[in-house]
Amino acid sequence: MTTLIIGVFLWIDAHLLKRVLPSAREKLGDKGKGLVALASLIALILMVVGYRMADGPVYWGGSPMLTGINNLLMLIAVYLFAAAGMKLRITRTIRHPMLIGVVVWAVAHLLVNGDLESFILFGGMLVWAKVSMLLINRAEKNWVKPDAKPLKKEVIGVVAALVVYTAIVAIHVIFGLAVFG
Repeated sequence: MTTLIIGVFLWIDAHLLKRVLPSAREKLGDKGKGLVALASLIALILMVVGYRMADGPVYWGGSPMLTGINNLLMLIAVYLFAAAGMKLRITRTIRHPMLIGVVVWAVAHLLVNGDLESFILFGGMLVWAKVSMLLINRAEKNWVKPDAKPLKKEVIGVVAALVVYTAIVAIHVIFGLAVFG
């Protein structure tokens, strides 16, 4: 469990550095981007390894209904990630599509994984995303909505989200996780 906790805290620290200690992050310059990327990669590895090693108490398990809700929420989360990267139309309505995608992803996983390690991993990521949104909104009060993109780009975004969702399902299956119940 310690490996998982260290991974979650490293992720949070690396991603909040710019918001919590902006002058320290600025002093790092472009080198800071590499350090944040390296810290994020290490955190990701620690979270995956720590989660797979953890054996905490289980409070509930997934049911067919919760699994279905999880899968729908995951599809929405993946679309929000694609929308953030491609600046799709929804980004004219939602200020933080990627962070909201993380919240949706975390909630989806908490629905079907009622164990302590899931609370630490998915709950920690949910808290990080919400804190990030609050800090960004406080620092950057004026939000400039992106320009509308052509319908063709929207279609590409939806197709990209479906392809990535399929890849995520495949990875979960490779790791022996029953994605569809």
